[in-house]
Amino acid sequence: MDYHKAFETNRETWNKKVAIHAASDFYDLQAFKQGANSLKSYELAALGDVAGKSLLHLQCHFGQDTLSWSRMGASCTGVDISEEAIKLARQLNTELELDAEFVCCNVLDTSNNVSKTFDIVFTSYGVIGWLPDLKPWAKMIAERLKTGGVFYMVEFHPIAWMFDYTVAPPAMRYGYRQEDAIYEEYQGTYAATDSEMTSKEYGWNHGLSDVVTALCEAGLTIEYLNEHEASPYDVFPNLEKQSNGMYRLPEGLYPLLFELKASKK
Repeated sequence: MDYHKAFETNRETWNKKVAIHAASDFYDLQAFKQGANSLKSYELAALGDVAGKSLLHLQCHFGQDTLSWSRMGASCTGVDISEEAIKLARQLNTELELDAEFVCCNVLDTSNNVSKTFDIVFTSYGVIGWLPDLKPWAKMIAERLKTGGVFYMVEFHPIAWMFDYTVAPPAMRYGYRQEDAIYEEYQGTYAATDSEMTSKEYGWNHGLSDVVTALCEAGLTIEYLNEHEASPYDVFPNLEKQSNGMYRLPEGLYPLLFELKASKK
């Protein structure tokens, strides 16, 4: 597998997504500029008061969550592979008069581009599927955490990624722990399904044991692993909206999300 080709294909696709996402109702950039917090209930409950803490946000896209943490008093650094995303993130940071920093690099190269260590390393929603191997990812997280620091992630459940969503109805086609890359080419994006852009993407499926083992081998201590049936995002077919604004499968056959917190002793 030519990982360089895969990363470049993904980078080019994410560069094209930025302007479309910035104009979408999904991201509602205007409301964000006016003070809306883009963070969701899981991550807010898990990390609590971040005022005065340093926070590294991995795979930050154009920085809404990074800047939301910044508004809450954290000293933030965001990392993303997309030049266009980082460009917009820096513009928003300036416009909103915040003090976040943004670095453009492959997340696996973070330690080559960011030398500081942090109280919190954070990542969320649709992130690890872009990585072929979680061991270097976990090693980098351990390198960037201060002693006593915490790593927190909330991510779509690996069962959800076993389905091919380019067909209707979605077909279970991919392995729960699939080493081979999954290549998909489709019109639109999750934030703008009617967009005319063509998304070309390489991804990899990782089971929960892959995540836990990689972090443990990197020297982190797992504090908890939770699975959730409800998602704050309506990004899978046929989800039903709940009274609290969350989305669930009608039959509730499998979790849609998992969250994990680990610490560096």
